[in-house]
Amino acid sequence: MNAPRRSPALLLLAFILSLEFLLLAAASVFLMIELIVEVPVSYPSAIALLVLALVATAWLAALTVNLLRGAPWSRAGIVVWQLMQIAVAVGLFQGETARPDLGWALLVPSLIAILLTFTKSVIEATARRD
Repeated sequence: MNAPRRSPALLLLAFILSLEFLLLAAASVFLMIELIVEVPVSYPSAIALLVLALVATAWLAALTVNLLRGAPWSRAGIVVWQLMQIAVAVGLFQGETARPDLGWALLVPSLIAILLTFTKSVIEATARRD
């Protein structure tokens, strides 16, 4: 039995999600090492941040795998995740410690991912099959 051919839009979306997953996993490892090596100002805050990063990493992994499996719910999860990244990106463009470089690095892939999520081929690949 042959697996259905995946569209370029679906593969590009999965690639973007995979990159986001890998970068967030690296950030989680960094936070874990920092918690061990450095003395944080607040241990509860440092631990909470690490737990949130680990949960988000697991969520991105689940989204990516289930997108490739054709799970209909994955599209909604992808849009929610990308909207949260856009909110962070907008925050990175503002204030005394603004980092527009990081803002653009989050904003551009998020916008592309949202557009890809609503392409016909991705919707068809993840449509409910009753």
